[in-house]
Amino acid sequence: MNERPILVARPSMPPLEEYRKMLEDIWESRILTHTGPKHRQLQEELEAYLDVAHVSLMANGHLSLEMGLTAMGLTGEVITTPFTFASTTQAILRCGLVPVFCDIREDDYTIDCDKLEGLINDRTSAILPVHVYGNICDVERIQEIADRRGLKVLYDAAHAFGETWQGISVARFGDMSAFSFNATKVFHTVEGGCLTFANDALDEFLSSMRQFGQVTGTEEYPYIGTNAKMSEMHAAMGLCNLRHLEEYIGNRKLAVRRYRKRLEGIEGVRLCREKENIKYNYTYFPVLFEEEKLGIGRDGIADALKRHSVFARKYFYPLTSDFGCCKDLGLRADVPVAKYVSERILTLPCYSDITCEEVDRICDIILEQIRR
Repeated sequence: MNERPILVARPSMPPLEEYRKMLEDIWESRILTHTGPKHRQLQEELEAYLDVAHVSLMANGHLSLEMGLTAMGLTGEVITTPFTFASTTQAILRCGLVPVFCDIREDDYTIDCDKLEGLINDRTSAILPVHVYGNICDVERIQEIADRRGLKVLYDAAHAFGETWQGISVARFGDMSAFSFNATKVFHTVEGGCLTFANDALDEFLSSMRQFGQVTGTEEYPYIGTNAKMSEMHAAMGLCNLRHLEEYIGNRKLAVRRYRKRLEGIEGVRLCREKENIKYNYTYFPVLFEEEKLGIGRDGIADALKRHSVFARKYFYPLTSDFGCCKDLGLRADVPVAKYVSERILTLPCYSDITCEEVDRICDIILEQIRR
């Protein structure tokens, strides 16, 4: 079979000449890290693009989550969702906190606020919701609950870069939002991430924490920090990609529109409904396959695609609450909706240079399996 493989994700890349020019600047300056000029420029441009008071750049999205949890000074329990990437749950555990798992909504797979409040007790210190696949959480209700119960809110916004809800940047919600700039994301710095926040007092603290707890410009180490610095090479890639971000998103939107045209309206094939008040970044295209209605399940579809060199992803499966490391700690989760979705969800290939012909090739395989 000579078909070109189609991977589930493929990094967006700026014109090589643009990045080469950035590298020439770095070669001339010999500044490679430690909050150099590219780092500072990217921070400023992201603060403007995301419409936030502060952006603190990190080496990756996972460290952004850990730094956010640390900066909030949390103790005890953090309510979150098990329908997420491993990083969300593991960041909570690595910070010495206990994740409490809340079920998800059936329509957009975000945390179910109807079930959230029943999990709050005197040990709860924060809520860590996830904007899953770019579906923005019920931010108003989450904030109302948090304010009334005296809780902090840190959003895992790894899937939601550049999105808005009712014209408001997703980066402005909660006390903080954590983003991932991994190569597979709609905006990337190869590896990287950031925290966004409005509290001025956190800016210097996070700058110190990402550099071993050292107070900038001094020899003092009042905090137990880590090494979470973003290099100049990574910041340079971010600056290049930010210039082309709307183009990347526009191309992804075309692919998603094609998928919807081919797959909508089929009983047993569930797509997330797009909401009018959200500006999406089209970072993922999840499809839920109900075997009880189709006669073929998610795994069968994934295997058929793989035979044709198309590599979709069971994302998110398994639930983080089912990880061995969580079970060993005695963590439990009553999350029937999340379990149902996790066993049936498949994210199809979606990236900035996927073609409509490739989307058709993927849909043809899926529809042929359903017809059988």
